[in-house]
Amino acid sequence: MAGTGTAGPAGTESAAAPTSPADPLTVLKGMYEAESRYLAAGGPGAASFDILARYFAHDVVLHQADSLPYGGTWHRHDGMARFFLAMSLAWERFDILDQRFLGVDGETVVVHSRIRARARATGRELEFPIVQTIEVRDGRIARDGRSTGTPPRSPRRAWSRPPPADGGAAGGGRRRGDGFRAGRRGR
Repeated sequence: MAGTGTAGPAGTESAAAPTSPADPLTVLKGMYEAESRYLAAGGPGAASFDILARYFAHDVVLHQADSLPYGGTWHRHDGMARFFLAMSLAWERFDILDQRFLGVDGETVVVHSRIRARARATGRELEFPIVQTIEVRDGRIARDGRSTGTPPRSPRRAWSRPPPADGGAAGGGRRRGDGFRAGRRGR
């Protein structure tokens, strides 16, 4: 759930948040716009989470793939604020290159996004798709189902040691003892 964009001063908004039940597409488009402003204004610690909070139900549940450094299940507004902090610690950039709303079935929306991201720890850039199943209830995002389409190869590799100075030509591929182990969360 992230993108970049332009923003005014931290905490300002140009679009009205939902004040009554709205159709799911309107809610999601508003949230993605607010998320772009939030991140462009500096994100966690620099911008107020209130920019985003109004788009999420108080009992919101967000699932992220366990292979991500911020993987797991995040609950309620305080969990969402911690999620955005954890995500911003992992990614220096997280840009939505293309986004399509594939279908709406009552309160459920399927969203396909093409992402370009740069890992903060290594500077590695990745491009990958994400497909989200999002439930909107009473004009607020209530649940963001487990996303599919994690970064190519092992996403952990983006957060582990930096690439070799020779561009990886020597030795090619993963070597024993390089700090990557399946089943361990990247740090």
